Amino acid sequence: MEDFIHYFRKSLDIKEVNPRQYSPLVLAYIGDSVFDLIIKSKVVGDGNAPVNKLHRRTSSYVKASAQANTFRKIQNILTEEEMSIFKRGRNAKSGTVPKNADLIEYKVATGFEALIGFLFLENRFERIIELVVEGVEHDRAN
Repeated sequence: MEDFIHYFRKSLDIKEVNPRQYSPLVLAYIGDSVFDLIIKSKVVGDGNAPVNKLHRRTSSYVKASAQANTFRKIQNILTEEEMSIFKRGRNAKSGTVPKNADLIEYKVATGFEALIGFLFLENRFERIIELVVEGVEHDRAN
């Protein structure tokens, strides 16, 4: 994975960044895509299916309410720094009103996405996967 990311960043001339210098909404912006890619990879890996079925499965994990639930399942294993990043994302003023989500769930989901984005920009891929697996596996067990 790290070889892929290194190749990806080098090929596209993407500079190393300090994620602490980015707004929480920028972190959430990239975190949303990273989480979406992880979940889509998992859903496709579960077996071939029509795209609309794959989309429904993916949506059941990436919608705001599902992300809020995922966060609640992992919050007890977050470091102090990770919880701080989450809170910055949760408390950010987005200027966007959620269409299909409760405002509180939307804010929690934004905090979760900010955390994922922060970890991605820190090149902490194993931690991202650890958190996602912990949150998603709880869903599979129930």
